[in-house]
Amino acid sequence: MGYPVDHPLLITVPSVVNELKSSEASMRFDIAREDGARVEMPQPYMVDEVISVAKQTRDIDELSVTDIDILAKALEYKDDSTLLTDDYAVQNVAVMLGIDVKPVVQKKIRDILVWEKQCVGCRKRFDEGDVCPICGSALKKRRKRKVVFV
Repeated sequence: MGYPVDHPLLITVPSVVNELKSSEASMRFDIAREDGARVEMPQPYMVDEVISVAKQTRDIDELSVTDIDILAKALEYKDDSTLLTDDYAVQNVAVMLGIDVKPVVQKKIRDILVWEKQCVGCRKRFDEGDVCPICGSALKKRRKRKVVFV
């Protein structure tokens, strides 16, 4: 998006490169690479940690493989990095992991949310799934609770 970054080092993951759709985005990325941006694979144990926390907040269904990779890489550099993202599920998991987050265009999340699923038919609540095991209706995502952070 052309967001000005005042840090000398940018790091991303290979799956982000694969998601560049426009020629402008590819050009911006090529310029960033010439200026020292790096593409690194996330550590597998960091990916496992991200998945574990995403399951706790129940954001796992909202996160793509790329989101998980980015979170894992940010976790690896947690003490010296800021994750730039407007994705609320990514922000939610990042804050739970203790990663500094800065939105690009949107507002930053104010609370960490833990999600659950509720049946649109019988209104029963579940931790996961897309179809109610009781009545067969669709399950809709809803906030279960919020975890206040500073």
